[in-house]
Amino acid sequence: MLILGIETSCDETSVAVVCDGTEVLSCVIHTQADLHAKTGGVVPEVAAREHVIYMIPVIKQALKEAGVMLDDIDRIAVTKEPGLLPSLLIGLQTAKTLGYSKDIPVDEINHTMGHIYSNWLERDANEVQFPVLVLTVSGGHNDLILMKGHGDMETLGTTLDDAAGEAFDKVARLLKLGYPGGPLISKIAEKGSADAFNFPRAWLSAPSFHSNWDKKNFNFSFSGLKSAVLREIKDKDFSDQFVADVAASFEEAVCDVLSAKLVYAVELYGIKEVHLAGGVSANKRLRKMVCERLSNDVIVKNPVRLEYCTDNGAMVAVASYYLNPFIY
Repeated sequence: MLILGIETSCDETSVAVVCDGTEVLSCVIHTQADLHAKTGGVVPEVAAREHVIYMIPVIKQALKEAGVMLDDIDRIAVTKEPGLLPSLLIGLQTAKTLGYSKDIPVDEINHTMGHIYSNWLERDANEVQFPVLVLTVSGGHNDLILMKGHGDMETLGTTLDDAAGEAFDKVARLLKLGYPGGPLISKIAEKGSADAFNFPRAWLSAPSFHSNWDKKNFNFSFSGLKSAVLREIKDKDFSDQFVADVAASFEEAVCDVLSAKLVYAVELYGIKEVHLAGGVSANKRLRKMVCERLSNDVIVKNPVRLEYCTDNGAMVAVASYYLNPFIY
């Protein structure tokens, strides 16, 4: 089955062609990062206009790279929610128009489900050991999901305010590093000390990773951490080392909470396989901390390509394949 995946939930215009839920024939991503760097974040109306400009060219390029025609496509999968409404509408209307004109079924996919299924791309689905614990972390969402099977999922925890990726972007802006914040903070943090500043961890009834806290609370909160960084840097001289230390300490605080709650959920539910997904799953410190804290018999998977961590059309297509196998 050939599925054309369309993703326009934020500032990436992405289209992919995926065969049988795992083989990526093409995955084209047009990013608007340079454009939104001028304003330090995504302006929804500006993002939508860019989608209008690049939507059709990106579709044509994806089909060309895959070596197929639109008439060869069996299904169109498109992100429905969550995301920026103006951006989502461009992808949705494009998918529906193509589907109507070519009599191709259109499947509307939840954005978070797309990230969850990014770990299925270019992998043998038969090797997955259910139940799987999935930590999805990006700019707009932050969820800990118990995946018992395809379409059988339980959300254990979610963000109560800022998602981790959003906190990275906002702290990067405070430090005058630019946009997008995640990669920039991660890079400069390598030169800093994670112990330089004792930034707070919002355990939500959890005083520390090692203490006997209410570990059944798997929700996340990063707004207080962001505010703590703001207070710390106020009226300070921004030397290179100061910025690096703040970045490293901030990153450590985020990864500490994410990994701690993930690890206890693994122990509580007897999980043998963990998937990291979303833009922040590309963070090296997070990946290392998760592996250090988990026992060796737990399998940890990340998307096989860094581009699959970010928003992309391939993840939308693969989610459609497994969640709605009988749409023809």
